[in-house]
Amino acid sequence: MKIQKFALAALASTMLVAVSGPAMSAPQTLKWAHVYEASEPYHTCAVAASDLLSKATDGRYNIEVFPASSLGKEVDINEGLGLGTVDIIYTGQLFAGRAYGPIAIGGAPFMFRDYDHWDKYRNSDLFNEMAKGYEDASGNHITSMTYYGQRHVTSNVEIKTPDDMKGLKIRVPNAPLYMMFPQAVGANPTPIAFAEVYLALQQGTVDAQENPLPTIQAKKFYEVQKYITLTGHISDALMTIVGGPTWGSMSEEDRTALDGVLDETAECASSQIIEKEKELVQWFKDNGVTVNEVDRTPFREATMKLHNGPDATWDQATYDKLQAIE
Repeated sequence: MKIQKFALAALASTMLVAVSGPAMSAPQTLKWAHVYEASEPYHTCAVAASDLLSKATDGRYNIEVFPASSLGKEVDINEGLGLGTVDIIYTGQLFAGRAYGPIAIGGAPFMFRDYDHWDKYRNSDLFNEMAKGYEDASGNHITSMTYYGQRHVTSNVEIKTPDDMKGLKIRVPNAPLYMMFPQAVGANPTPIAFAEVYLALQQGTVDAQENPLPTIQAKKFYEVQKYITLTGHISDALMTIVGGPTWGSMSEEDRTALDGVLDETAECASSQIIEKEKELVQWFKDNGVTVNEVDRTPFREATMKLHNGPDATWDQATYDKLQAIE
């Protein structure tokens, strides 16, 4: 009798596992790391992507987002993609350019005429070719491009012409091409990690920095800078990149789902950044910051001389193809 009861219990247990096992299996959580604030659209749109991915993969995957350099500085999270310590990142084009030089061209100063030129580039055959080159070189997969905004200079000295920037100690991200614009106008570019910029400005370690208006607001740089000069020297973007180990482990169906969700997330953030750029000039003025609109032509002309110089990580043919996009 005891043996019969044991057998029935074992059978019931086996049936329960068979019925409930797949439904009860936990989803795989992808770690998405970036260096931006939790208040910014890059983050809020990425958080919303978790439910979208869960739905698109029937619960097989979701996403946890780690903002504000909580999993490391930008160099660290780029390295983490190949190590499998992070699954997805936002990163600047110049950081991706460390693995494959030509793809950095989109982050170079005064490379684009305007937003429309940039938008056509990110949807071009040229960009697709370079994304493939990056994947071959790094093993990681670029899914999307998010508009980061036009980069402008903030400072504690007034800037109206390139001559006003001579000798200015300006913080730039730790990637060589960010130094091109300051060097072109005679400034002194100083690489400092993003998380340390506010303190560096506050303590006078540097006199200036450059970023888009939404970032200047989110990071509160305006609290320690008197002037914003609308140089618009870089039409910047963030790449969404999935690490090779993660991408390689996914089925074709789940890759397609993730690709679609990350594209949707890029559009979510891009549209919000465009709207914020339109309204922030007045917001900064209302908060006591002097905002100077300048003639960008002399800044642009000084910089374009360096486009195909020794710091270029692309060839002339790639440059010509980008400039020919209309």
